[in-house]
Amino acid sequence: MKIAITGATGQLGRLVINKLKGRTAKANIVALARTPEKANDLGVEVRAFDYGNSEQMVQSLTGIDKLLLISGSELGQRIKQHTNIIGAAKKAGVKSIVYTSLLKIESSTLVLVPEHLGTEKVLAESGIPFTLLRNGWYTENYTGSIQDAIKMGAVYGSSGDGKISSASREDFAEAAAIVLTSINQEGKIYELAGDESFTMSDYAKEISKQTGKDISYVNLPEKDYAHALEDAGVPSPIAGFLASSHISTEKGDLFDDNHQLSKLLGRPTTPLSKTIVEALG
Repeated sequence: MKIAITGATGQLGRLVINKLKGRTAKANIVALARTPEKANDLGVEVRAFDYGNSEQMVQSLTGIDKLLLISGSELGQRIKQHTNIIGAAKKAGVKSIVYTSLLKIESSTLVLVPEHLGTEKVLAESGIPFTLLRNGWYTENYTGSIQDAIKMGAVYGSSGDGKISSASREDFAEAAAIVLTSINQEGKIYELAGDESFTMSDYAKEISKQTGKDISYVNLPEKDYAHALEDAGVPSPIAGFLASSHISTEKGDLFDDNHQLSKLLGRPTTPLSKTIVEALG
């Protein structure tokens, strides 16, 4: 059973490959990378995989049984890129695809929804059996800027009291590895989120608790938060995306209490406090 992973040199891709090593032989794992040299340290077979080169993708997917299609990182380009990948997978005879989609996609107001829904539609029309991992937010989306919060003495956002059911990136990677190495997964849809839910105020309080510093949460109107991000050097399109994501958080789009992720893992998801410890460490 050959399993290939797109975006293998990305943060999630690397974690998935490491999790797969504990569940199947290294010879069964293929890392797909636009720049193969960046994947040499993964310890598995590496194949070149340029989303714009259909012929190359078909060749690289030949002999692959299962493909983990990790959603691309280029906003506005995902449907085109994913369609190319799915088309190449069909030509190469890939038997099934696992796709990292978005939590609660039918009701979510996140700006990412159209590209994920579009990809799900292409998958459904491809005729290839598939599984959907509708992932919630990574806790690292917040802790990645924890040092800035400490420096400023505040966490800024536009989430109000919206609850966030995030989990660690490693939790989601392990879930993907489990699905990829389990039988009878085709046709399943997993709504994956953390066991623990928190608000941005809770997040600020936890940073305060662990650092001994007074960190507050400052809630701003969406436009003001976007402008603040731009002033901090964030490109305008990304600042707008982040600010709108906070508004969607306030609407409840990142909250989920079905615990499908922990059920799949067979253990509780990683708590916010632990991810903060790791970020501070």
